[in-house]
Order: sequence, then structure tokens, then C-alpha cells
Amino acid sequence: MTPRPPRRDDLAPLPGTVDGRKGICMSRKRRLGLSPNILLIGLISFLTDVSSELIFTLMPLFLANVVGAATVVIGLIEGVAESTASLLKLLSGWMSDKLGNRKRLAFAGYALSTLSKPFMLFAGAWGPVMAIRFAERVGKGIRAAPRDALVGDSADDDNRGKAYGFHKAMDTAGATLGLMLAAGIVFLTQRHVVHLQFDTYRWMIVVGIIPAFLSLVFFIFIKEPPRKPGGACEAPPSSAGKRGLDKRFMAFVALLFLFTLGNSSDAFIVLRAQNLGNSVLLISVMLIMFNLVYALSSMPAGILSDRLGRKKVIIVGWIIYALVYLGFAAAGRDWMIWVLFAFYGFYYGMTQGVYRALVCDLVPEERRGTAFGVYNGVVGATLLPASLIAGWLWQSVGPAAPFYFGAALAGLSAIGLLLFVPEP
Repeated sequence: MTPRPPRRDDLAPLPGTVDGRKGICMSRKRRLGLSPNILLIGLISFLTDVSSELIFTLMPLFLANVVGAATVVIGLIEGVAESTASLLKLLSGWMSDKLGNRKRLAFAGYALSTLSKPFMLFAGAWGPVMAIRFAERVGKGIRAAPRDALVGDSADDDNRGKAYGFHKAMDTAGATLGLMLAAGIVFLTQRHVVHLQFDTYRWMIVVGIIPAFLSLVFFIFIKEPPRKPGGACEAPPSSAGKRGLDKRFMAFVALLFLFTLGNSSDAFIVLRAQNLGNSVLLISVMLIMFNLVYALSSMPAGILSDRLGRKKVIIVGWIIYALVYLGFAAAGRDWMIWVLFAFYGFYYGMTQGVYRALVCDLVPEERRGTAFGVYNGVVGATLLPASLIAGWLWQSVGPAAPFYFGAALAGLSAIGLLLFVPEP
């Protein structure tokens, strides 16, 4: 009797070992084809975003309607917080590579962000708001690069786009729920009032604190992926070797800098919606729709990038962004904002997870933390000049000017990505 050929299951590596043919970190249990680490990180991001959206999405309206801050001040608060935190993204990414432990740094960042949020209950001027927002963004600066690298370390080579797409989908689903809760609070406390009231905003903070603290509990169950000398899961070869970063990666980061220079804080999107006559409640519902589209499109976009290539998906996303920003510039009726918010969510879903998958493709595993630090750092640091430029254009030229500027830079960035960054 001829013995049967071995099945693939018979040849599979032991749980928790490395597949020598592909360099893939294997995991004992999987759901949706993803490792438990990725599922847990997705859940933590879900809870964190429930909290952050409740507390910070309508913060520009709190600053404008309650505190009376000018748009330049709002841009300054967002820009300084994001840009300063970006320096920590560079440092924390490098440290996660050096120490070989991404989980501890990520936890420290989430903990700092969580502990800063209750202080918003006592903020009555833009100065304290700026300090709290700064501390919260510093926490994000510490956690972002190690967390993104941890997702990459926990994913297989052939479903990396799916893994990052799932993470962004969970992240955005949390944002959607947070906005639903915010809209519910607005409906119950000031449904017929156009401008945001302080008591309404305080309720958002109280409710938002709860999921932030709950998210910290789930860090107990995250495990650092097994690592061998030089990295646990070997990434595709890099032209720069161990000590440097791939030239394609640096070209991609340079184009992201150009793109982000015209992509100011989304606070200006919220202000533009109010500028065209939409109430706080309607803006909350628009943001819910935006996040639903974002969440639903993130994982399909990641899977598509696994099959067709990251670059093509990102270019399509940037073209959509340019068209949406042109729409925000030219919009003259409040109903137009609904359509634009939906397509803006689609742009986010097409790009945010795919950016991270492309970073993983372009660098070796042992440099992933550093690469994500550079990626997050450049994007975050660029938000300060981007937000200041947008605020100045809004006040000096008009509300449409920042959006024309952003659309032009998005078009240039898409052309640059097509010409100067080869597909891995």
C-alpha cells in the first residue's frame, strides 16, 4: 500500500515557532486568519478610540464656542501637541528595536494618554487644554511606533495588509461608537442649541474616561512575539542593510511629508462643516458616517493591497483625497458636506493601514520600530506647519483656501509616488 503524501497540516511548524521557508511567526490560535496579538491590539485600539473621540473630536468646537479661541490658536494647539509628540515617536521606535520589547513602551504610552484625560474636566481656558492635549499626544508618541511594529511582528508576510487593515478597522469602529455616544449626549443635553455647551462637553469627558482605563487591562494578555538574534520574523531584504533604512522607504517618507503639509488637522474639516451652517448634532452624525465608511473600507483595502500592491491602493486614496478637498473648498450648501465626509472616510480606509503595511515591506524586521518611529515622527511633525498654514490661509484668504492648498499637494504627492517609489 502506497503511503499517502503528507498533508500541509503535517508539515506545519510547531505553534510559536518560525516557518523557515517564509520567515513567518506562527501562532497557536487564529481568528479571521490573524494572531491573538493582532486581535488584542485591535480591541485595545477600539476602546482607546471610543474614549478619544468622545473627548477630543469636538474639542475644536469647545475651544471656539466655549473658550472663544481663534482658529490660529486651535491650529497651534493641535500642531504643537502632534509635532512635539513626534519626537517621541522617533525615540520610542528606536528604543523598541534596541530593547527588544515593544509591549512595555506601548503600554506606557497608552497609560499616559489615559491618565491625562480626566484633567479635561477642569480646563476652562485654552492654556490648560493645550497642556492636557500635549500630554495625551505625548502618550500617543510613545506608543505608536512600538504598537505598529508589534502588529507587523505578529503578522504573516502574506497577510500583512489584512492585519493592518483589521487594526485600523477596529480603531475606527471605536471612533464610530465614541461619536455615536457623543451625538447621544448632545441630543439629550442640547439638541436645539447650535453651539457646544460646557456641560455637554463635560458629560462627554466623564463617559470617555471609562473605556480608556478598561483598555489598559487587556495589555496583560498581549505577548511579545518570539525573537531570534537579528529579529524574530525575517522581512524582505532591504537594500540598506541592518544599519540603514531602505532608499525606497526614505522616498516614501519624503512624499508623505509633502502630502501631510497640505493635510492639516481634521479640526478644520469640523470647522468648515459648522461654517456652512451645520449644527453640533449634525456634525456629530457626519463624523459617525465618516468613521463607519473608514472602518468598513480599511480591511478590504488592506486585503486588496496584499493582492495588487500597496502603491496602487495609496495612489487611488490620494486622488480621492484631492477630489474631496476640492469639494470642501467649493461646497456652498450644507448637504454637500455629507457626501464629502463619506468620501473622506473612504480615503482614510484606503490609506492608513496600507501605509503601515508598506513600511513593513520596505525595512527588515530588526529595524521596524525605528522605521515606524521615522514614519510616525515625520507625519506628526509636519502637522504643526500644516495646521499653522491652514489657520493662516483660513483667516487671511478664506475658509476654502486651506482645502485648495491640500488638494494641490495631494496631486503632486500621487505623481511622486508613481514615479519615485517602486513597488516592493
